[in-house]
Amino acid sequence: MGMDALSGVASQFSERLLTLLDRVEYRRVETGEDMEDIARLRYRAYKAVDLMPLTGSTLIDPLDFDDHAFVFGIYLDERLISTVRVHHVTPEHRASTAGVIFGQEIDSLLDRGLTLIDPGRFAADPDMDSEDMVAVPYLTLRVACMASEYFDVDGCLTACRPRHAAFYRRTFAAETLVACRKNLGVYNADGTLLMAPVREIRSWLYNRYPVFDSRLFEQRLMFEPDDPATPRPITIRPTARLARGRPTGVIRVGRTGQSAFG
Repeated sequence: MGMDALSGVASQFSERLLTLLDRVEYRRVETGEDMEDIARLRYRAYKAVDLMPLTGSTLIDPLDFDDHAFVFGIYLDERLISTVRVHHVTPEHRASTAGVIFGQEIDSLLDRGLTLIDPGRFAADPDMDSEDMVAVPYLTLRVACMASEYFDVDGCLTACRPRHAAFYRRTFAAETLVACRKNLGVYNADGTLLMAPVREIRSWLYNRYPVFDSRLFEQRLMFEPDDPATPRPITIRPTARLARGRPTGVIRVGRTGQSAFG
């Protein structure tokens, strides 16, 4: 297949992602009822691939309630299809999902003054149609792209099984920090750690995959602290199509300083 044909296939896939995104809503989980739905989805997804030892019928952990953690549900046609928990990791606040396994390596980044986004507890509905399942990582990791831009961080982490690393290198130009760590204990799998240089790749990424782009007001709805005077909407509609016309190469700073495993 020639380069023109490959480019055409990539363009068709990118447009298909945007078409699916038109049917998507994001919900920041802030109620017990929504958290139960997320916890059940995590359990089903992780049990289907025997990712970790599980008991009961839900999966919740203390990091869900960390004040730098944001738990989201992704809904397609009002059906919960996936979830991700995003951590804003700073030298002053180091809690993260990846840090449970790769704490020493992440601490070395934070000791250099870097700030990071760590998307963890990524889970997708195992009963989804296989054709739609291909799009789920893009629709879900869009949350990490928004967080990386909103918090203006230096890098976005990925802790995943080694066989998934190629996706993150190809899609996000992620660089390998730990090639393979065996006998993780908490997971029934080996692990690898990568980091995407989000500032450097932003223009390239949004041009290649417009689905990852967003407007600042969407980012604020996703990540700003609660304000009793202006309640957050229950669902947040994507703004990728609206953002496509903005200049590339511009870093918009939101709020500063304030995987796949799960």
